[in-house]
Amino acid sequence: MYRTHNCGELRSAYINSEVTLAGWVQTVRKFGSITFTDLRDRYGITQLYFSENMNGILAEKPIGREFVIQVKGRVVERTNKNPKLPTGDIEIEVTEMTILNGAATPPFTIEEETDGGDELRMKYRYLDLRRPPLKKNLELRYKVNRSVRNYLDTQGFWDIETPFLIRSTPEGARDFVVPSRMNEGQFYALPQSPQTFKQLLMVSGYDKYYQIVKCFRDEDLRADRQPEFTQVDCEMSFVEQEDILNMFEGLFKHVFKDVKGVEITEAFPRMTFDDAMWHYGNDKPDIRFEMKIQNLKAVNKVYCNALNSVDFKVFNEAETLLAICVSGSSEYTRKQLDELTEWVKRPQIGMSGVVNIKHNADGSFKSSVDKFFNAEKLQEIGDFCGSVKGDLILILAGAETRTRKAMSELRLEMGNRLGLRDHAVYKPLWVIDFPLFELDEENNRWVARHHPFTAPKPEHIGLMDDLSRYADIKANAYDIVLNGTEIGGGSIRIFQRGLQEKMFAALGMSKEEAQDKFGFLMGAFEYGAPPHGGIAFGFDRLCALLGGQESIRDFIAFPKNNSGRDVMLDAPGNIDDSQKKELGLA
Repeated sequence: MYRTHNCGELRSAYINSEVTLAGWVQTVRKFGSITFTDLRDRYGITQLYFSENMNGILAEKPIGREFVIQVKGRVVERTNKNPKLPTGDIEIEVTEMTILNGAATPPFTIEEETDGGDELRMKYRYLDLRRPPLKKNLELRYKVNRSVRNYLDTQGFWDIETPFLIRSTPEGARDFVVPSRMNEGQFYALPQSPQTFKQLLMVSGYDKYYQIVKCFRDEDLRADRQPEFTQVDCEMSFVEQEDILNMFEGLFKHVFKDVKGVEITEAFPRMTFDDAMWHYGNDKPDIRFEMKIQNLKAVNKVYCNALNSVDFKVFNEAETLLAICVSGSSEYTRKQLDELTEWVKRPQIGMSGVVNIKHNADGSFKSSVDKFFNAEKLQEIGDFCGSVKGDLILILAGAETRTRKAMSELRLEMGNRLGLRDHAVYKPLWVIDFPLFELDEENNRWVARHHPFTAPKPEHIGLMDDLSRYADIKANAYDIVLNGTEIGGGSIRIFQRGLQEKMFAALGMSKEEAQDKFGFLMGAFEYGAPPHGGIAFGFDRLCALLGGQESIRDFIAFPKNNSGRDVMLDAPGNIDDSQKKELGLA
């Protein structure tokens, strides 16, 4: 037996017990003729005490950081207790020690805080995973996984696996493809999602399906995106949108309470896509704080009377004019305002500047455009924006799409600067009534905003016969958003062949192409397909948010870097010529 207990288990109740522990050496501290060592495993740290007698053994068999050792000894009370450790009241007086394996000097410190950079730690990921922060993240991931499965099990869902080697179908992102040796010149694709399979399972009568499944998308990476990621994929039959929202709102409430101890009793707010874009500038609003966007002017319409008869070219020629009212920030200094100006000028924001209006504590107004707007006009803008004494109004002007995106980012930046985006606060909401189509301006054609299997609102089906009305068609789709991050999305699906053919045609797909790529699905619809819908949410993203972080990388055991490489395995890599020949790729 290598151990009788683990390194996070022993407490004062075990004093005078004889125990055997095994683990990794965290630190070695020599004090004259005695030595203290911290022994670490997955469960925690226990201090070891090597008396003067045992020091002779350490001299013969010296140990260092990350050595794997086994010790036997007696649990004794510590004279210098450590309240920061669960095991901090005791230590092990070692009587025997065995070195199970030595260790080279690690390339970085394996402690709570480390001196290793990202690439170095990813190269030695197996060492990085020994550090407490990553262990904590993976423990959280396990708890979320267990909680999701438990909830879905109680609701009658079955976990059903679907294939990883499938046919390439257009779903938005680029596919990862796999050449077939037995079918030379042909390729499998790795699934971007199990979308068509879960719909086929509904046709098969399995009315409550789920999978916690790997998905693959060959797209540019960022903090919340990996080429292979995990999603919780769910589908139900004989349901409407309300059924889906209620079922999975219940799942999220269960996870919040089960994993984080946070009980949410009220219903999640619901917001239409149009309202989200109008008031927050994006379709995944962070509602932990207010600071809604005020539309002073949009699409050449003036909403704020203060803009009338003012000779200010920047405002007059702008397609749109957007403002936010920042509570309690009128004391911003000139330096701070100059920093904001430089912030909005950054290439990723793309604005030429920001106008500021201070609503001072004495009720007066002071602005960066005093030359054009008198006190009365500034008061009108302040009233329109709902400002009170002590507030700061920030205004951006320009083209509609760019300015709305920039104001959305500026709102979030001000939320960060004012400490309003607390990771310990969870504010979920549903965003509903998305457009069914969006215009691909580069190719001048309509594309599906969600995917081509999303059903339009029943009352909008008739509009699909009129190309001029495509912009007005709403999808029977919904996203769940948490703290400004979209963590899931879904829809009620098309389940009738005629409507699915109409959808493919609207996307510019010929009958022959639709039959070639999706004939199996449309054929299945002819054999009694039930009404169905579902949702998929990003498991990695959810774990990162529950862990109070933005990047999903540290919630995945072996992630890729920003170039999609596994620097530990040095993958992707070349294959030899014989493999290429077998695959017909020579």
